[in-house]
Amino acid sequence: MVPSALRRNSLFEDRSLQGLPYCHAHTDLIESWLAELWSYATEVADSQGLALVAIGGQGRREVAPFSDLDLLLLTAKDVAAEVVAEKLWYPIWDSGLKLGHSVRTVRDTLALAGEDLETATALLTARHLNGNPELTAELVEKAAGNWRKKGRKWLAELSESVKIRHASSSEVAFALEPDLKSGRGGLRDVHALTWAQAAGAELAPEVHESLLDPYAELTRFRVELHRAQARPGDRLLLQEQDNVASRLGFDDADALMRDVAAAGRSVAFASDEAWFDINAALSGSFFGRFRQVRVTEAGMAVDGGRVGMSPESMAEDPFASLRLAHAAIAEGGRISTDSLEDLSGAPDPADPWPSAARDLFTDLLLTGPAAIDVIETLDQAGQWERLIPEWTPTKSRPQRNAYHRFTVDRHLLETVAGAAGLAHRVHRPDLLVMGALLHDIAKAYPELGDHSQVGADMAEVIARRMGFGPEDVSTISEMVRLHLLFPDVATRRDLSDPATIEMVASKMSSPQMVALLAALTEADSLATGPSLWSPWKADLVELLAHRTGDVMGGVGELTPAAVGPFPRPAQRALLDSDGVEMITEGDRVTICCKDRAGVFYRAAGALVLHGLDVVEANIYSERGRALDEFKVRAGTSGAVPWDRVSADMEKALNGLLALHSRVDERVRSHMQRKGATVHQLPPAVRFDNESSSTSTVIELVGPDSPGLLYRVARSLAEFHLSVTGARIQTLGDDVIDAMYVSAEGGGKVDDPDLQSEIERALLHALEVPVQPLG
Repeated sequence: MVPSALRRNSLFEDRSLQGLPYCHAHTDLIESWLAELWSYATEVADSQGLALVAIGGQGRREVAPFSDLDLLLLTAKDVAAEVVAEKLWYPIWDSGLKLGHSVRTVRDTLALAGEDLETATALLTARHLNGNPELTAELVEKAAGNWRKKGRKWLAELSESVKIRHASSSEVAFALEPDLKSGRGGLRDVHALTWAQAAGAELAPEVHESLLDPYAELTRFRVELHRAQARPGDRLLLQEQDNVASRLGFDDADALMRDVAAAGRSVAFASDEAWFDINAALSGSFFGRFRQVRVTEAGMAVDGGRVGMSPESMAEDPFASLRLAHAAIAEGGRISTDSLEDLSGAPDPADPWPSAARDLFTDLLLTGPAAIDVIETLDQAGQWERLIPEWTPTKSRPQRNAYHRFTVDRHLLETVAGAAGLAHRVHRPDLLVMGALLHDIAKAYPELGDHSQVGADMAEVIARRMGFGPEDVSTISEMVRLHLLFPDVATRRDLSDPATIEMVASKMSSPQMVALLAALTEADSLATGPSLWSPWKADLVELLAHRTGDVMGGVGELTPAAVGPFPRPAQRALLDSDGVEMITEGDRVTICCKDRAGVFYRAAGALVLHGLDVVEANIYSERGRALDEFKVRAGTSGAVPWDRVSADMEKALNGLLALHSRVDERVRSHMQRKGATVHQLPPAVRFDNESSSTSTVIELVGPDSPGLLYRVARSLAEFHLSVTGARIQTLGDDVIDAMYVSAEGGGKVDDPDLQSEIERALLHALEVPVQPLG
């Protein structure tokens, strides 16, 4: 009898079933259908020599909406199974299910499992479905026995596989788009601990108990992700988070991601703790049977790489957590679980802290990346917030934008680690790492206002409580208040304008602050994401710091001639030429031609035709000649075809190229190839008449798209505005562009009506084109 079709739609749409209950119901539904298939496939065959076995995730009864089925067709010796296998597998494929399948004897399966970790672990959840149960029972018993018998070998391989997976996957607790299954702190970490215990690793019962709820939560998130995107996939992408949050009844995606992070933290902590002990046992004789406890000069007990203090000592020491953290880093180990629990009996810190405690704290921050893990251990145990009560709301707090890769708490610790590596650049490394630790702490308090100013006030309270002197308190607070100054000005303002440098200098209290902010900017950018720090940005920040330092160090007011490297002598020589002249150097091109309306947008359009993104532009004119310099970023090849660019540039500037239609074709072609994008910055246009002494700065924020600079420059030309400079900053799929413009005949754009019309035109230019540009 031909089996009926598999019908899963009603279950898929049943919103009352979520997480593990859904997986169990889904598994049961599929396996009921598989029973029909089995009857159909074996109606003319002897099924006594065959057994259908669920393994892996299906063996756990955890088939998510788009999970693969994991099936093994077991055969007795000399029993042919080809016909049965064909009648089983093809209907499964026809139903749209993905299938991991194999046909083997018990002996062959055990032989493969003896060499292959993935097969060996999949068999640990083997479960009989149909056919001869004795075949399945034999496989299950022998597979489990072989796993235990070679437990030490498998534990070593399993440990290495966990390390490799963690190195290649994101962290569930801290990533913007976490991998719920394979990421550090994901479902696979729970599976690995179960397999480790089956191999003989000793895991306390409370470890499993601590994992039950986070495992159920992660499964709930994964199931709903599958349903929301209607396809397989375990990475909770930014564009899916709102939908998943709504389906699960969260107020918003931030609330969802806080729970995702909390579950990931719990799993990662349990996994790290367990694998540390397992690896310590593996490296010792007979699983550490003859290990001796060592006492350090500081009075710490070291046992198998774990450091601890006596409960009596901790009961008298408010800063025992810091001493344990230092000892764990020095030993390359971890704090003992007993000591972590006993820390709850330590007294609260005095207000203010003694200087020795403050030094312990800043010295911990200055240990760099090694401090991250031990601080997160203290945080998981509730001890970090005893030192900084204001820290609590930052825990697991998401930053749902395309630029931040981490939650707020992890971002702060990553910034501290980066700042520690730059400590040699500043006169007070302790103040640098304190500013790094606190610079975004007010992001956890959005209701209070701007996080820089609110954070500065909070930093003042925290630093004073830690016992810093008045000047140091003021410095830490100032760092937090100004931590966005350098990146904003360096990438969005004209550093050749003396007014820009003088404005920055006026905001700082001392020359020492320049070095502190420059180091903090680099550490903060690198901790935010790789796209936020580049050689281009590094050069601009260094230039800004150098020029600001000159002003604050007594060099005096800067003049345009003293500040600006543009135009350089070789560029200035072009002003004496006729026609269109160009100089190309690396990633820069300088164009000189007759000064007339539209030079800037025509040059930008010629660059668009060759897939070049403009990141910086300088404009100069003299004696009826225009001199424009563009710094570009090439495509994936990294090579700039300057010969072809120059040819098209000359045609465009001389009016011999159908520029608008060609740019239109280029944009439409690119948009057809480009996949989905995630835009974080709503379109906005702002006018700034304070940052420059001669020009109006028009700042554009919004989605990036091919030909954007061309459209913007063309719009400005329609208002007879002269573009004198540009800073182009791309953040993911968005841009923050600053255009320096002057009205016709010179002067700033200060007419509100004209500003309104310019804003209208530029907002239109910012729209992502889906139709021809015309």
